[in-house]
Amino acid sequence: MSISEILNATLSADLKPRDEDLDLFGLTHQGLVRSENQDHFLIGTLHRELAVHGTSLSMSQLVLRGERFATFGIVADGVGGRAGGAEASQRAVETVAAFVQSALRCFNVADPDHEPTFALALRDAALEAHKAVRALRGEADEFGPATTLTMAIGVWPRAYVLQVGDSRCYVYGEGTLRRLTRDQTIAQEFVDSGSMSVEEAARSPYQNVLSSAIGGRSADPVVTALNQRRDSVVLLCSDGLTKHVSDEELGACLGAIQSAEQACRDLLQLALERGGTDNITIIVGRARR
Repeated sequence: MSISEILNATLSADLKPRDEDLDLFGLTHQGLVRSENQDHFLIGTLHRELAVHGTSLSMSQLVLRGERFATFGIVADGVGGRAGGAEASQRAVETVAAFVQSALRCFNVADPDHEPTFALALRDAALEAHKAVRALRGEADEFGPATTLTMAIGVWPRAYVLQVGDSRCYVYGEGTLRRLTRDQTIAQEFVDSGSMSVEEAARSPYQNVLSSAIGGRSADPVVTALNQRRDSVVLLCSDGLTKHVSDEELGACLGAIQSAEQACRDLLQLALERGGTDNITIIVGRARR
């Protein structure tokens, strides 16, 4: 390793947030119209641990939980109007979380040479979730349960976003909000092809019709990789939030953040005040300054 590589690795390690610096919070709400909450979410950290099978030492002398090597959040929005949407979103979250827990240890994802392999593994995890949700269907059920799936996972100094459907991931930093996901909806496809404007898409009935979903007719997982910044704020949400709250308002909230919990509750309240027409799920994560 060259002197430059050693210095960069040392700087990266110094910037990595400690466990006590993490400010993570998530919530889900049924909304004011739906009869059931079909959303699920999960926030987790992964650590290398020591399993002790026998010792004469006092357990207080041993550090059982080692350094954190990954932080992740998952949001899944069961497709509205389909029986089993809540079960579909639960199955998707459980399947991907199991992958993260078991398979991530095989990768040194901070190594750029392993990045394509890790991205492929994340896509495979989404496709496993797709199979697991499709298994919930009856033999004659053409339109069985389905769900969106969006996950952000940080393995310092890199981060990865996995998406199927239209639950979104944003990152706020240096005064700017960036959306890291593209809605997989029929309306968005019309916008991409130039046959519909963004304004027309927002009013279109196709705005809520997924072109890709876990458990649906097809699932097209997309993985995006980026560098992490210590001062960034990450937001994951179902479309129950973004139906009522604009990107500009999301950015204003995250720019004035006092805590992850406060940001989640403020955004939820705003969506409810504007009708709360769908289930609402929000995850916010950042490193305290």
